[in-house]
Amino acid sequence: MKLKLYNSLTRTKEEFKPLKKGLVGVYVCGPTVYGHAHLGHAKSYVSFDILVRYLRYLQYSVTYVQNITDVGHLTDDADEGEDKVGEAARREKKHPMALAESYTRSYFEDMDRLNCVRPDISPRASGHIIEQIELVKTLLEKDYAYEVNGSVYFDVSKFADYGKLSGRNVEDMQAGARVEVSPDKKNPADFALWKKAEPNHIMQWPSPWGAGFPGWHLECSVMSMKYLGKTIDIHGGGLENQFPHHECEIAQSQAANGVQFVRYWLHNNMVTVDGQKMGKSLNNFITLKQAFSGAHERLTKQYDPIAVRQLILNSHYRSPLDFSDAALFAAHSGHEKLTETVKAVRKRMLQAPKGPIETKLAKQLKQFREKFEAAMNDDLNTSVALSVLFELVRVANQLLDENTTDQTLSAIDALFGRLGDDVLGIVKHQYQEQAPDADEMIEKLVRLWITRRDEARRNRDFALADGTRAELDNIGIVLQDGPDGTTTWRRK
Repeated sequence: MKLKLYNSLTRTKEEFKPLKKGLVGVYVCGPTVYGHAHLGHAKSYVSFDILVRYLRYLQYSVTYVQNITDVGHLTDDADEGEDKVGEAARREKKHPMALAESYTRSYFEDMDRLNCVRPDISPRASGHIIEQIELVKTLLEKDYAYEVNGSVYFDVSKFADYGKLSGRNVEDMQAGARVEVSPDKKNPADFALWKKAEPNHIMQWPSPWGAGFPGWHLECSVMSMKYLGKTIDIHGGGLENQFPHHECEIAQSQAANGVQFVRYWLHNNMVTVDGQKMGKSLNNFITLKQAFSGAHERLTKQYDPIAVRQLILNSHYRSPLDFSDAALFAAHSGHEKLTETVKAVRKRMLQAPKGPIETKLAKQLKQFREKFEAAMNDDLNTSVALSVLFELVRVANQLLDENTTDQTLSAIDALFGRLGDDVLGIVKHQYQEQAPDADEMIEKLVRLWITRRDEARRNRDFALADGTRAELDNIGIVLQDGPDGTTTWRRK
């Protein structure tokens, strides 16, 4: 069975065939770095981490590009409002670039703990201003864009396929447009390629049209094409980015180059809380740092980051994931069971009698691998693939009670590593049985005090909360409360 992926553009599952044999270019819209990553980000980036891992499992040479949006993403996700990074920088009293770098580091810390492979290239939008200006020039020369009062807009009436990805048509977009749409636009559906910056706007660059900054959509077109070419194999992102972001990327890229921009569009669904989308704008999000430390009122304990990853794998990437503490606890318990089985197999291998792999077991392992691959080939069905791993857990535990040969246990362990680590990323190649070091113990103790302080604050026992902070300060631990409710700490 060949790998089939659901292409959002054609709305069908298609056999995956890269543009160049054996080579795959993948571009995924990265985070806008104005706050800590939350569970919604985890759903997206774990999903595309699985895609990249499985393509490499299938022996493709993959170039994985995931950008960092540090400028140009406005607060209403379109062409109005304030830059999200700029707004957060003003709130936190930091320079926008300092804030962006801080949250970029935080993002990669969280992704590392989720065991997501680092992208091969992580370009910053602010580092590609020259290329973005050049693309705007091309679109103006080809009469797909127009300049008004220092801003440049894409004219959607000139691009016949606009709306094909999202299933919308320009007439409906215009009818449903906001009353406060910019009077500079010829049509309400037109979108900004370059925005004029007001004098007090910190993030601005000189351009042929005056000082300004790039449009959010323009950035991804430029960065994906710079590193992967004019036509890329796979473009991924959240379902919420299908319109307007990805729709606009297609229009400006194909208008500029005259060739297909993306061959396979993949969109992951969202995380919900009580049936409502989790997001910063709705203030119902749980940051990954809160999930890992248990420092949130919806959580009863701190969770291993890999348990969070396993929770995400329980659902298909195109299905919504409704979050609850109970669901996360179940994933945590499942991960503990898997981990203990792998540890037991590796420990027993050292004392097992020498001998070849048992024929019956070899056949069973082959069936497990084939079932796993069939699930993954069916549009990355991780929930079924995960169930295969737990079938292997059941078989392994049965064999642990028998006089099983070392080669049999070695084959089981190898399959745990191949499927559970290389593809799903939830089994470590090596588990170290040792006591935590001093820094790890200090981290856990401080987190325990922070959790108790958070509970006191929720109960409006401010005397206890302030006392806890003072006691920690006396021993050289300084607590810092972020605007998103997350508490971090540092030594004096």
